[in-house]
Amino acid sequence: MHIYFLQHAAYDGPARLADWLTGMGHSYNICHLYAGEVPPRFEDCDGLILLDGPQELDDTERHPWLRREKKLVSRALKSGKPILGIGFGARLIAAGLGAVVSQGTYAETGWHTVTLAPDSPFDLPEHFEAFHWHRDIFGLPEDALPLGASSASPVQGFAWDRGRVVGLQCRLEATHSSVESLLSHAPTDLDQQGPYVQSREEILADPRRFDQLAALLDRVMLRWLASPVG
Repeated sequence: MHIYFLQHAAYDGPARLADWLTGMGHSYNICHLYAGEVPPRFEDCDGLILLDGPQELDDTERHPWLRREKKLVSRALKSGKPILGIGFGARLIAAGLGAVVSQGTYAETGWHTVTLAPDSPFDLPEHFEAFHWHRDIFGLPEDALPLGASSASPVQGFAWDRGRVVGLQCRLEATHSSVESLLSHAPTDLDQQGPYVQSREEILADPRRFDQLAALLDRVMLRWLASPVG
């Protein structure tokens, strides 16, 4: 398969996702929307991955490319092709499916436990630690199945249309290098107040956490790309 990444910030790229696709024999391109690149023609890809980013969903004045991206997402949702969103990308998909996107009570930054929902379709442990970097949250779209919840976020992700469409609030693709990039380019995100914001030292304290994320990402990606397309 040929996958297109839609990237929303220079410092927040595909991370482990790129290596995963290559290792599984897939190809990919990256569209740098933040740099003014035009979204790909839908016919030129077999699937889309919408990466995280610092933008607000309705900030089309500062980011006019958001209008084109939303049209592309709408078309992808109707197409039968697989589409995956992470963070901001997941919020774009959730909004495209009619779910409410809003600011959460607390920011969630660092390592926090996700508890799998009883009806979750994801092949993941009942409790697992994931990396988080967000304040906004989304509701569960109609006809979607939930991933699970953390203390700060009641919906940590969802699967829709038999798993063809996946949204992840948590950052399973994160690596030590990608998180260092976030910390370097968006350090003020750690200034937010609340019980779920960790320090730089806490976030980077145990490198083994990133290795454990790799196994979780593998399960999600295998299920996503194996999902039936309509």
